Amino acid sequence: MATAVKAKGRSAGRKLSMSGAAAPAEPIPARAYAARSATSPLGDFSFVRRAPGPKDVQIEVLYCGVCHSDLHTARNEWKMTQYPCVPGHEIVGKVVSVGKKVKKFKPGQMVGVGCMVESCRTCPNCRAGDEQYCDNEITFTYNSIDHKAPAGSAPGTQTYGGYSTQMVVDEDFVLSIPKGLDPAAAAPLLCAGITTYSPLRHWGVKKGMKVGIVGLGGLGHMGVKLARAMGAKVVLFTTSAGKVADGKRLGAHEVVISKNADEMARHANSFDFILNTVAASHNLDAYIALLKRDGNMCLVGAPEHPHPSPTVFNLIFKRRSIAGSLIGGIRETQEMLNFCGKHKIVSDIEMIPMQKINEAYERMLKSDVKYRFVIDLASLK
Repeated sequence: MATAVKAKGRSAGRKLSMSGAAAPAEPIPARAYAARSATSPLGDFSFVRRAPGPKDVQIEVLYCGVCHSDLHTARNEWKMTQYPCVPGHEIVGKVVSVGKKVKKFKPGQMVGVGCMVESCRTCPNCRAGDEQYCDNEITFTYNSIDHKAPAGSAPGTQTYGGYSTQMVVDEDFVLSIPKGLDPAAAAPLLCAGITTYSPLRHWGVKKGMKVGIVGLGGLGHMGVKLARAMGAKVVLFTTSAGKVADGKRLGAHEVVISKNADEMARHANSFDFILNTVAASHNLDAYIALLKRDGNMCLVGAPEHPHPSPTVFNLIFKRRSIAGSLIGGIRETQEMLNFCGKHKIVSDIEMIPMQKINEAYERMLKSDVKYRFVIDLASLK
């Protein structure tokens, strides 16, 4: 039997039969905003979530961050979108009900859902806690084949994300939001936070290291905050002189205008690690030249078009490397949330109603947000 609480004027969870026994769980109605084609604006959309199972957590979505990946996917810029598409993978909400086998969560608890809701769980990567690199099939929070779709769904039905009022997720892919964090400002941690935290941890960023962050947007501003909290000397690279003061406010020790060749040259051969968050195609050579021997630059921005191929000599003469990183596993994501709870780190956000999402996309393309839009899902109720 699912344990349930009431959610704003409606009964949530399983109903009781006339005999007092628990009736079978029913699919959960949800309202959302969806893209119906690559060129259409997002608009109102209704659907049902699956009936919660024994290991499922039903969540009333309160807030959902707006990631650049949402825009890429809604507009099919990566050429793999299934329509209708309900984006959103930076989700914070309140537990409405839990299945009888759920052990980690209870009704009323503030929880999060990030970029994935299932994996094979058996491959070496999944067993190591790196579900994001599942060798078989990872189920992303939206735009993946939903193998747990409601009964009667057409084959190949896709997952729908957090631009919606309800989620039903296996407890193993639900995360606990630390007390004391603003839940709305914590929502972007579920993608922007873990996307920057994971490579910083993997490459061992710590006190005494010099770390560069390229780009000051949704990802970059989190990279600055996290690297500073890890004890590194943080240098922010931006093309905009107007972001110097903000970069320092967020925690950068120094801000370099990357278009200024003299400023860049002063940092040659000095960085232990550079986190490149820019989601637009650009020349990487200028940053590679800033790395020490054995230094690494990790790319986490996913541009629509490929970067120009870097000059090989820049790499081989100092054994420098370029790598990429994709979010983090569930265990590491919870570690990141706990780290943010300890250091009181959240995203800088601008709250919007769901009805402003199309305007937000256009503003995001112009970098006209500091630094993450977050949707208040109360606007759909």
